[in-house]
Amino acid sequence: MEIRKQKRKLLILPICSVLATLMIAFGCVSPAQKHVNKGNEYYKQGQYDEAAMEYTQAIKLDPQLADSYNGLGLGYQKKGKFDEAITDFDKAIELEPTNAEFYYNRGNLYLERGRLQTAVADYDKAIMLDPKFVMAYNNRGQAYAGQYRFDTAIDDYSKAIELDPKLAVAYDDRGLMYFDKREYDIAVSDFNKAIELDPNLATAYFNRGLAYNRKGDKTQAKADLDKCIEISTDPALTKAAKELRERL
Repeated sequence: MEIRKQKRKLLILPICSVLATLMIAFGCVSPAQKHVNKGNEYYKQGQYDEAAMEYTQAIKLDPQLADSYNGLGLGYQKKGKFDEAITDFDKAIELEPTNAEFYYNRGNLYLERGRLQTAVADYDKAIMLDPKFVMAYNNRGQAYAGQYRFDTAIDDYSKAIELDPKLAVAYDDRGLMYFDKREYDIAVSDFNKAIELDPNLATAYFNRGLAYNRKGDKTQAKADLDKCIEISTDPALTKAAKELRERL
C-alpha cells in the first residue's frame, strides 16, 4: 500500500509540469501582452497609430513589459520621430538588457540617422548576445560601409551569408563593396547571386547596371536599369535609375 502511495507522489510533479506548460500555451497570456500582440499585428499592416495605442495600453497595464517600449520605438521610427524612438528603445533595453533584438533595432535607427559608430556598438552588443544574428552582421556591414571600411564590411556580409546562404541582400550589399573597391567582376558575381535568390530585388539590378557600365558593357547596363525601373517600388531608386539610364 505504501509503495502505491509513493508511486502516486512521483506522478504528481510531472503531471503538474505538463499542466503548467499547457496553461502557458493555451490562453494564459497577460492582458498587457495581448495588447502588445495586437500592436504587433497593426505594425505589420503599417497602421502605426493604432499600434502605438495598443503598446501604450500595454504599458499602462504593465510598465515593466519591455516589448511594449520596443514596439513603440519601431512605430516612432517609421513615423520619423527619432528622438521618441530612441527613448523607447533605451527603456526596452533598460528593462531587458539581454535582448539582442532591442540593440539591433536601436542600431538600425542609429544607422538610419548616420550615427554609424553608435550603430556599430549596438550591433556589436546584439551579436555578443546572439552570435547567429544574421541581420545584425549584415547591417553592421552597412555601418562599416558608411565609414568606407570596405574590407571590414565584406567580412560582415560574408558572415551573414555563411549563416544564411539564401540572404539575397547580403550578396547585394557585398557586391556593392567590391564595386567600390573596383573589383567589378566579383561585384557582378555577387549581384548575379542576389538576383538569382530574389528576382525582385530592384537594388541588385541597379547595382549590377552600375558595374556593367564601369566594365564598358552599356547594353547590359541599360537592360539592368530598365529592369530596376520596371520593378522598383522605391521612388528615389527609380529616379536614380532613370537618370543614369538617360546618360548611357
